[in-house]
Amino acid sequence: MVKNSIKILIFILIASISGAFSAVMAPVLPAFEEQIPGKRDSLRISKRESRAQEKLSKKVTFETFEQNYEKAMKYYERHQYLSAASLFEELYPISLGTPRADTILYLFAHSYYLNKDYTMAAFHFRDYVHRYPNSDRTPDAFFYCIKAIYESSADYYLDQSNTEYAIEQIKAYLQAYPDNTHIEECNRMLDELRLKLARKDLEAMKLYYNTDHFEACQIAAKNFFVDYSYSPLMPEAVYYLVLNNYEYARKSVARKQEERYKACLDACRKMEIEFPNSPYFRETSKIAAEVTKQLEKIQHKTN
Repeated sequence: MVKNSIKILIFILIASISGAFSAVMAPVLPAFEEQIPGKRDSLRISKRESRAQEKLSKKVTFETFEQNYEKAMKYYERHQYLSAASLFEELYPISLGTPRADTILYLFAHSYYLNKDYTMAAFHFRDYVHRYPNSDRTPDAFFYCIKAIYESSADYYLDQSNTEYAIEQIKAYLQAYPDNTHIEECNRMLDELRLKLARKDLEAMKLYYNTDHFEACQIAAKNFFVDYSYSPLMPEAVYYLVLNNYEYARKSVARKQEERYKACLDACRKMEIEFPNSPYFRETSKIAAEVTKQLEKIQHKTN
């Protein structure tokens, strides 16, 4: 009886030790197994295959088109525009030739626009206009296209290719849809874009003046007056022409001064006639008075 009891106790002790050992080694064994040659590689391959299978299962196909279309629409309605655009992009090639194709392309482009990716939005809205010229959405697509190009226009001190292109496209839109409901906004965009070009040219004119390139400044001013005659920057342009012509005359040799002072006086008169309420008028009036004195001195010497 005693012997049997001892055997039972020994068995229980061994089982307890074995269980404890297994518990301790449980987290170690998988790591150890990965050290076995071939085991770790097979695990990695298995994970890669699993991910590939998962990706394949999510890929948009003819069979999963409807559920993915609904998912894209939900993304769009929830303002998750980047996710919507990504899914619409997959849906579009499958939708070609179906009634939903133009809707998907429009929402695809609009998702980019609402996500403020204006370059992509302009590209896809332009594509929509070309592919579906007779759609009810085409006027809106064209409008969003020009809005996206307008938004992509760089600051005045940078390259203005996009600004010029935006102006060209807005004019094309107004010509194509003269009775559109966006005329006021289109005119506002045109004014802002033209002001940006005018500012760039005015800054170039000022640079010529500040670096004593007086003749270049005069040419720039002449072009500015032709291109931007109705610009709100005109008074400032005339002001810098006055300053330029005054410095040019003052720094010229004696035989050239009379002609150049007269050119300065002409610019002062332009300010007086066209922009008498300009904040620059008082200063140009002072310069005009000084120039008049200098011309009187020159005429006195010649007499």
